[in-house]
Amino acid sequence: SLDSYRPLPNSLTIKLSTIDGLGLFALNCIDKNTNLGVFHIKDERFVNGVIRTPLAGFVNHSDNPNTYKIENKNEGVVYLYALKDIKENDEITLKYTLYDPSI
Repeated sequence: SLDSYRPLPNSLTIKLSTIDGLGLFALNCIDKNTNLGVFHIKDERFVNGVIRTPLAGFVNHSDNPNTYKIENKNEGVVYLYALKDIKENDEITLKYTLYDPSI
């Protein structure tokens, strides 16, 4: 829930990525289906109608991702979950597309 929000869970850190710029990396093994935390918070006052958390700001794209998103419409929050077991030092990735909302 939002009252227990942390910028990053204890299991993740930000460091240089071989994919692009900075990325998120596992500090320890993360089990499949683990909730990694808040990804987006719905808020129409912001660009694209969301506040991006550090999880959203630093996760890099992969066609073979190790995470997925689930929206909790009641909370207005999107969470990031482990799609599979993630090994220590693995980069956290998500399959996504960038788009221009003004088009």
